[in-house]
Amino acid sequence: MPRFERYVALGDSSTEGLDDPDGRGGYRGWADRFAARVAVAQGGLLYANLAVRGKHARQVREEQLAAALALRPDLATLFAGTNDAVSRRFDLDAVIADLDAMQRALVASGATVLTLTLPDPGRVLPWFRGFSRRVAVLNAAVRRLAAANGVLVADLAAWPDASDPRLWSEDRLHANSAGHERIAAALARALRLPDTDDAWRAPLPATPPVGRVRRLGADLLWAYRFLFPWLWRHARGRSSGDGRRPKRPALLPVC
Repeated sequence: MPRFERYVALGDSSTEGLDDPDGRGGYRGWADRFAARVAVAQGGLLYANLAVRGKHARQVREEQLAAALALRPDLATLFAGTNDAVSRRFDLDAVIADLDAMQRALVASGATVLTLTLPDPGRVLPWFRGFSRRVAVLNAAVRRLAAANGVLVADLAAWPDASDPRLWSEDRLHANSAGHERIAAALARALRLPDTDDAWRAPLPATPPVGRVRRLGADLLWAYRFLFPWLWRHARGRSSGDGRRPKRPALLPVC
């Protein structure tokens, strides 16, 4: 395995680390966990995370790509397009163009680049099943682009348990700590880090079925706590990332 000196992560809330609390009022997330795995495997690593929650693919390209290239990464992760897929208007061609441009630029700079596919949201978000088709089309495009550009893929969408609610936080939009750990393990395997295997794909234990009344109650509570505020924010043209800066804009040693 080649030695990596500078890892830079680009993306939105998933890459930022929501909802994987770090115990200090912030978020850890799969990018932090992946960086730690690389650092342990080779005895050190510099790591920057430019991701900001709420960003669409075009915003990641316009606001993060130049900064990432300036850090001269030899390892990068790029995960974007989720916010596009769940928006009222979804321009697949535009998203593909932005992802393609970012992948090509990072690869041309000499970086080994990794990306992810998005699990089907229908099982986690029953009221959002209409977005499953969008996500499937986006995933197919991500796989095609990665193959054409020489980008490694951690194909979460091909793992049935990736949509298991036990790996998702209460807001049903972000992975929980267990989910982030699985994603980091999938990336480590895609990079072929030493002592990695496909254990991240191990199925979760079976659970008793949830009754219809209990499920409906949980769905209504989720809608009140998370869906309606999300819809209201977007109706006003606001984003959860407005005014936020990356949590780790400079390359720092992984502790």
